[in-house]
Amino acid sequence: MEPVFVLFDIDGTLVSLDGAGSRSLNRAMEDLLGIQNGFREINFAGKTDFQIIREGLQKFDLLNRDNLLDSLLNRYLDHLSTEVATGRGHIKEGAKELLFKLQDLRGVYLGLLTGNVEAGARLKLEPFGLNRFFPLGAFGDDSEDRNLLLPFAVQRLLESESISVNYEHCVVIGDTPNDVECAQVHGASSIAVATGTYSLEQLKKTTADLVLSDLSNTEQIVEWICRRES
Repeated sequence: MEPVFVLFDIDGTLVSLDGAGSRSLNRAMEDLLGIQNGFREINFAGKTDFQIIREGLQKFDLLNRDNLLDSLLNRYLDHLSTEVATGRGHIKEGAKELLFKLQDLRGVYLGLLTGNVEAGARLKLEPFGLNRFFPLGAFGDDSEDRNLLLPFAVQRLLESESISVNYEHCVVIGDTPNDVECAQVHGASSIAVATGTYSLEQLKKTTADLVLSDLSNTEQIVEWICRRES
């Protein structure tokens, strides 16, 4: 079997943090600009952190303020660190079992493909002991455009492990149409799981190669990945 690179989204796919991200962004905006609930009505699903912050600033015609985007991000990370320390949230059903199984498979490599900046991604995974599975990946601070992230992850795998993987041997697992699209544009496979804000029916209308209710059927997912990539 050719080497396979399986890349996971975080929010809604691996874990739920009970709104910690949106609360942290809202508090950051209130701290810096005095605006309460500034990110209300903005859809976070499948977007990068910088994309979300940019939309929030555009909403109030503040995008051109010097260094404001970076300042908001840094204050967001401060609040996120406090939020995750409260222990709220949970790991998604089947996620850890699947990671253990994939980790033990020869020729299978794990990574992250997430809109979170890496610092935020690590904060979100740490309470659940999931950082150990993901030595590398692609993050929202690599590019604001999620569709450009997969090449970053593939390059890091090459640099770190001397493993060269073609895009068609990558599998992106996520819970939004944006996760599906960021795989499709590079010819990679995708698995969409209805564990976030999108329903099974909505995800079936995407071009995902496999659509599931959740990650609980470990054997089905592993068999599908190995059969597809063999």
